[in-house]
Amino acid sequence: MNMIKKILICDDHKIFREGLRALLEKQADIKVVGEARDGIEAVRLTKELSPDIVIMDISMPGLNGIEASRKLAKAHKIARVIALSMHNDRKYVTEIFKAGARAYLLKDSAFEELLDAIKAVNCGRFFLSAGITSLVLSDYIKGPAGDPRSPFNILSSREREVLQLLAEGLRTKEISHKLSLSIKTVETHRKKIMEKIEITSIAGLTRYAVKEGLVSL
Repeated sequence: MNMIKKILICDDHKIFREGLRALLEKQADIKVVGEARDGIEAVRLTKELSPDIVIMDISMPGLNGIEASRKLAKAHKIARVIALSMHNDRKYVTEIFKAGARAYLLKDSAFEELLDAIKAVNCGRFFLSAGITSLVLSDYIKGPAGDPRSPFNILSSREREVLQLLAEGLRTKEISHKLSLSIKTVETHRKKIMEKIEITSIAGLTRYAVKEGLVSL
């Protein structure tokens, strides 16, 4: 008899979470233990519920799936992350795996492919959906990845968190409260971000964050 796999679903769209939950709970060996609507809640619920697998959307408010996965990899080595995203860009695939994910699927993948990914990561293997494998191999053959101006190359994890919140319209005091940082520390991070990416306005930071996929429109 198969062991029951405890799964946490993390996505900012309620209808998507509910639909995925309904499909997963039809499987005899799967139990959905919770749902998270953003990366911050994903980290908190992983601590509380100890799921075996976390299905993680990449584009979420507050804390995106890449940074949330990075936090989980540091604190919870048992939970395995499956990234489920609309992005078929090598940049996202590379960064989510570097952040500790074990699988990457596009949101338009067949449900059976997600079940294959769950089985693979549950056995300690990695998994790429068919739609991503050819892209990654093609880009690998062309040459090394990485835009030198990408936030994943030039900003620290904390700076990316601050940038995302700035781009989502939060004020310094709100970011200070959300990240448990002093106002002065947030201001220092903002100054460093602007220096590193050579952008001097909040509007410019917002456009940059949207272009680089740290926030969604």
